[in-house]
Amino acid sequence: MSPLTDTHCPYCALQCGITLQPAATEASEPVALQGRNFETNGGALCRKGYSAATLLKHPDRLTAPLLRQADGSFAPIGWDEALDLIAERAASIRAEYGADAVAVFGAGGLTNEKGYQLGKFARLALGTSRIDYNGRFCMSSAAAAGNRSFGLDRGLPFPLADLDGASMILMLGSNVADTMPPFVRHLAGARDCGGLIVVDPRRSATAELSANGAGWHLQPTPASDLQLLLGLSHVLLAESLADAQYLEARTNGLEQLRSSLAAWWPERVEKATGVPAAEIRRTARALADAARSARNGGRPVYILTGRGVEQHANGTDTTTAAINLALLLGLPGSTAGGFGTITGQGNGQGGREHGQKCDQLPGYRTITDPAHRKHVAKVWGVDPDILPGPGIPATQLLHSLGTTQGSRMLMVHGSNPALSSPDASQVIEALRRLDFLVVSDFFLSETAAEAHLVLPVLQWAEEEGTMTNLEGRVLRRRAALDAPGQARNELWILAELATRLGSPGRFSADAREVFEELRLASAGGLADYSGIDWDDLDAGAAVYWPCTAESTISRTPGTRSGTPRLFLDRFAHRDGRAKLIAVYPEAAAEQAPHADKISLVTGRLLEHYQSGAQTRRVAELQAAAPEARLEIHPATALSFGIADGQRVRVGSGQGQMLARARLTTAIRLDTVFLPFHFPGSNNANILTAAVVDPLSSMPEFKHVPVSLRPVGEEP
Repeated sequence: MSPLTDTHCPYCALQCGITLQPAATEASEPVALQGRNFETNGGALCRKGYSAATLLKHPDRLTAPLLRQADGSFAPIGWDEALDLIAERAASIRAEYGADAVAVFGAGGLTNEKGYQLGKFARLALGTSRIDYNGRFCMSSAAAAGNRSFGLDRGLPFPLADLDGASMILMLGSNVADTMPPFVRHLAGARDCGGLIVVDPRRSATAELSANGAGWHLQPTPASDLQLLLGLSHVLLAESLADAQYLEARTNGLEQLRSSLAAWWPERVEKATGVPAAEIRRTARALADAARSARNGGRPVYILTGRGVEQHANGTDTTTAAINLALLLGLPGSTAGGFGTITGQGNGQGGREHGQKCDQLPGYRTITDPAHRKHVAKVWGVDPDILPGPGIPATQLLHSLGTTQGSRMLMVHGSNPALSSPDASQVIEALRRLDFLVVSDFFLSETAAEAHLVLPVLQWAEEEGTMTNLEGRVLRRRAALDAPGQARNELWILAELATRLGSPGRFSADAREVFEELRLASAGGLADYSGIDWDDLDAGAAVYWPCTAESTISRTPGTRSGTPRLFLDRFAHRDGRAKLIAVYPEAAAEQAPHADKISLVTGRLLEHYQSGAQTRRVAELQAAAPEARLEIHPATALSFGIADGQRVRVGSGQGQMLARARLTTAIRLDTVFLPFHFPGSNNANILTAAVVDPLSSMPEFKHVPVSLRPVGEEP
């Protein structure tokens, strides 16, 4: 490896800048890792980032293809045998059951090039419509809301550093202090102004940042964020606090919105959310005052949402309500501030732009649009008529596996749906119904453990490519190490399989070549990468999509190119205006849970990431958080007969899991919390239901009525 390699952290969408250098001794990690002064992290890293290099030489690392034997064990085989077997099984299953009998499941952690080529492979080499990815469980509601309100979905439509100068930030459903700690530095300005407002049923680490005069914490009942947002917007209109000039010039739909909000006065909202009416009025008025000051040259105001408000069966409507609030304040596309959603996975933004979603083609094109199909087919060198139509979203795809309506073979890339899917027990059963399951991973995850064939792939420090972070900035991922053993890049795997399957089109194993094709395929699309040059990225250019071929790229440090700030002149709808969309809570949403049930919310811990397949293999992280802990208020625990540290059986309509109680006053009396990083009987997603948002197909991860029963210690 070279003496120093600048790249980015393998975990969340901050994509913190890191520098790798050769390890001092053979016994240590293969590289030494340190944070570098990149805009999102300023040289800081979280515990996960600092320990990431330990996984590169981990004893659990997969270094050869593994084939399941008759006795259920795995044995290594050669690559030719493995690839021939995949091609033979895919061809025979397609011949017997049709192209959609073979499915593909991708991930928001794949590079742009791998996500792009995976979508191309599914539609050309396999001819299947059955492709989706784990980003369906992450950003789909935010994306659906952004598209219908603004005409375009980019998590943060402004550089993250813009938050530094804010006087007020309203954060809903996001615990960045634990999930992406370097983000906290960007909240300092708002905290200094006393303007950090955090909405969360828990007094999370992020909510704690609002204490001691730095802001305030609103603690609604679970799944009542929509009503709270309606109440805040009601106050703005009822008290004539909205930005009338902005609304007249830049939006449509105000009168319908006004009518829909009339019934959501603060006292009614208090009954639905538990947030005092006085606090609702205080918050709305404070936001309006800060926004008015920002329009007159003061510091800007931002509204940010995260998975806590989006991972619901009404997640799109709730995010839309947050956008409506921002529009009433005159924030999006202005110098007064903005609205954004905080992308979670490392390439969660790029992963949803280039064809992994069941209804999309590269460049955020729609697979049902004839012009979009024609453009992409031309780049691929095929007739557009051979491209399949839209597939089915992740939850439906996974739960139907092995049935007469579902696929019989599945290829999984970079995801662990056996742990991360709703109603996880049913997903594991579905995986076991498959005729053939192929999993590409670098560890034997819970999903890989169910596979017929496991393919060893590269980790972040061993591959070249690009990633797109939470602010829409395209970054270079650089290789610092050679691949261990027989591990191979997924671009190579897909290219080899495409050849064996006689696929039309060209498939390259070289990341730069794939990126050049991605540029052409995205040209003219909403997510246009056509003006982004690989060498410019290598030179440190700060490039944000959309970046057309006519864009001027600056390599001068500190400058930004492409479109760092969206919507300054117009929104992406044809008329250039944003849409205020009236949304309505379902009547059932106002009903209290049954007396013998309590509301469960799920989320992440500081020490772990996603399904924990990586972080649970880092000794210090696993030691700090070795199992699922059920956060429960002491008074609630007393009513259920639960002691601190006692094991608890948590049940829902989907199943039961075990967790150890952790008593804390930082949670509401009517709420308990579980992390979702742990496998087996510790898996919180055993409890979650496969109920989805009708617009985004986002599952209801964040609100489950559960029963609690203390259990004795097993011998």
